Amino acid sequence: MSSRAFASMPVAWCVRTVIKVCWLVFKLLALWFLSGYAAAQTAASPARSLPLSQLKSGLHYSGKDVQALQADEFANPAQLWLSQGAQAWGQPNAANGKSCVSCHGAVATSMKGVATRYPAIDAASGQLFNLEDRINQCTTRHQQAAAMAPESDALLGLSLLVTQASKGMPLRVDIGGAARGHWQAGAHLYTQRQGQMNLSCAQCHDQNFGQRLYTDPLSQGQPNGYPVYRLEWQKPGSLERRLRSCYAGVRAEIPPWGAVEMRQLALYLMWRGEGLPIEVPAVRK
Repeated sequence: MSSRAFASMPVAWCVRTVIKVCWLVFKLLALWFLSGYAAAQTAASPARSLPLSQLKSGLHYSGKDVQALQADEFANPAQLWLSQGAQAWGQPNAANGKSCVSCHGAVATSMKGVATRYPAIDAASGQLFNLEDRINQCTTRHQQAAAMAPESDALLGLSLLVTQASKGMPLRVDIGGAARGHWQAGAHLYTQRQGQMNLSCAQCHDQNFGQRLYTDPLSQGQPNGYPVYRLEWQKPGSLERRLRSCYAGVRAEIPPWGAVEMRQLALYLMWRGEGLPIEVPAVRK
């Protein structure tokens, strides 16, 4: 081997090494950039059709008589169901002698903030639960009692009681992790035209709130007053009942009670109303 060939070998090796190192650095930088971009996209807040600064409770669109009825602690008709819920909270179950208070203590302290977080993913089952689902799960699992029927006075009373413990606190649901897909499905349902009238939730509550439908102004469809006492129903009702009424109003096929679609739509609505304070016991026309 000549001296020239021998001398040129380290140079060629160095060039190849530098190229390999540069290529490796380039791939690492590209991977870092893409990972950071994906994380930023995940962390970014989803787009809102209504800015948080413009949110208004349904009470804002109610008449003075309804507003006064909700504000009157004694005349508010939902107080009857709240009293029933308070009695049920401390009532031992015949099956095992346990009551809500046995596990949770005083509702005003143990349940404070709970209603602001529902619907939420149940860690054990991975299912999306609304507050009534959670109450029924506690009833069947810990008190060994039968589940309460949807819209029953017993379930509404307890739901009102638990929700009232968060009165004045802002809505703040979690739409990350396993809840993300449910939130996306709820957002789709909200904007999807349905029924014989070919209308979506967004057309009424995003595009035309404040406009009159017959004699009453359309609200923004905010969920911070549920369970709510509606004069139309002459009793309280859950958010699911109200959503089912909207389905009927646009002449769409109504999902069965307990359908995951209703929980997904409720999750989207709770996120959409983020920051609005819970008003229970609320009254609407």
